Amino acid sequence: MPPVSNTIVLHGGAGSSNQFSERLKAYAKRSLNGKSALDCVISAVVQMEDDQDFNAGTGSVMRVDGSIQMDAAVMIPGRFGAVAAIERVKNPVLVARDVMERTPHLILSGDGAVRFARAMGHRDYDPSTEKARERYRAMMSALEGKKTGEDEKYSVMREVLRSMPELLSTTDTVGAVARVNGEFAAAVSTGGASPMLRGRIGDSPIPGAGIYCGEKGAVVATGIGEEILKRVLCYRVYSRIGAKRLEDIVREEIAAFGNVSVGLIAVSEDEAVAASNTNMAYAVEYF
Repeated sequence: MPPVSNTIVLHGGAGSSNQFSERLKAYAKRSLNGKSALDCVISAVVQMEDDQDFNAGTGSVMRVDGSIQMDAAVMIPGRFGAVAAIERVKNPVLVARDVMERTPHLILSGDGAVRFARAMGHRDYDPSTEKARERYRAMMSALEGKKTGEDEKYSVMREVLRSMPELLSTTDTVGAVARVNGEFAAAVSTGGASPMLRGRIGDSPIPGAGIYCGEKGAVVATGIGEEILKRVLCYRVYSRIGAKRLEDIVREEIAAFGNVSVGLIAVSEDEAVAASNTNMAYAVEYF
């Protein structure tokens, strides 16, 4: 991609259809409001959270107990805020920003995150949709019908994913990274994976895993959260910025995942990159 002036990069999640890239391009353009890099990435992620075709906010998938719990995070150099397993809010990324800017903490989770959201003025909101309910019914039907050995952790869930990908697959994390007037920012939001136990927290709200931003650039990941977490993927990419082309770094880190679904967006002083080992809707805008 060409050298970076001001830029923003969006992704719609590992596994998302490329047909959504034009929609993301429109969201990216709307987010370029001439304000800070943080304002740009927040605006972009809010638009994706409000779009039922993406697994974040209103498009979130249901967990095995029928609940919707969401994770989100924002980061700028030296500052971070996140919510994990938050329920009944429309835009988790806005609550994550409040955690960063209005508390001494880095991450709030569960009912504590919900109570904080209410105190900050985020109203009660049911993010469930008929699409999510249909997927939930298919997931539960499949889970109840599978008999696998109890010795393998998550064996039933894995069997469901292998046997019914067309019913249970969903787009993953949504995210954005930006460089505006020399400043970097990153934001990420997700409804999680499917199937998923209540209380499960993936890579998205963990700094260094699903998101990282520092003086050299910003990185956001998407894919199988547990694998991203184990590799501390975003910090791995960030720590290598400057050693070679950013695109080469990103592609090398993705290649290390083999057949495990993963994608990355990243921006540095002179590059903007979006890459994945599976389908991934994305958009890059320069301004």
